[in-house]
Amino acid sequence: MTDVDTSPPTAPAAIDAVPLRHPWRWVAAVVIIVLVGLFLYGAATNPAYRWHVFGEYLFNKRVLTVGLLNTLQLTIYSMALGITLGVIIAVMRLSPNPIFKAVSWVYLWIFRGTPIYVQLVFWGLIPTIYQDIRLGVPFGPAFFQLDLQALSIPFLLAILGLAINEGAYMAEIIRAGITSVPEGQFEASTALGMSWGMTMWRTVLPQAMRVIIPPTGNQVISMLKTTSLVTAVPFTLDLYGITSREIAAREFEPVPLLLVAAFWYLIATSVLMVGQYYLERYFARGASRKLTTKQLEALAKAQGVGDAGAAP
Repeated sequence: MTDVDTSPPTAPAAIDAVPLRHPWRWVAAVVIIVLVGLFLYGAATNPAYRWHVFGEYLFNKRVLTVGLLNTLQLTIYSMALGITLGVIIAVMRLSPNPIFKAVSWVYLWIFRGTPIYVQLVFWGLIPTIYQDIRLGVPFGPAFFQLDLQALSIPFLLAILGLAINEGAYMAEIIRAGITSVPEGQFEASTALGMSWGMTMWRTVLPQAMRVIIPPTGNQVISMLKTTSLVTAVPFTLDLYGITSREIAAREFEPVPLLLVAAFWYLIATSVLMVGQYYLERYFARGASRKLTTKQLEALAKAQGVGDAGAAP
């Protein structure tokens, strides 16, 4: 007969864990700080930057009230029109109609396959290519006639050029967002008696926005910077045109004026990035896997009630 050890088991010895050291991270950080410091010192002491000219024109009235304002207007109007076109083209691509699909595919093929600068140059040549626009009976009398060369419309042409190009990219973003919603959502909404429009508005789009918002925010920021290319139309009253073409050409100081333009572009994009962050957080509600404090408290109360009901 063997003896049985009835003594309680001893607890295992505590492990003295030593965190892994990463000395090269500190070395890399020091090297980066030194390089950045040397660059900033060199830029601050380099007379070619003409920092006194930069400070003189940083808050220039024409730069802010004409250049920056026109840049923001180009961005807002072009994005609004581009998103509208994107929705239309996305719906056409998802349509069972083969003609709509073909037209939308050709639109995407052309405007995504050619450079935006080339497109803007073409839009600037529209008054030369189409000098007269007439509407009426073919080979007969005209009821409406418009002389494009007599009009000064570079701002409108710049908006159209930017918006039509942007619509091609927004169409793919919106299409990807809509197709990311499971088909069961459509079927469930239809079973509840919702129409197609109500299904899109109440069920599909709120879920698709989680996919649509992040790339759309990136497109808005990209559009703000792309407005610097409207000099190809030519429209020279944007931020880049005012600073780098008008004032810099007059003062013969291109470097500090480019820095002025870069500063205000950076400020505007920073504001847009903050707005994008809050929009993403708003539309991501309910999608996070982490439980909030209120959700944890409700779960604990429900668990307590369940345990009390199961007790004899």
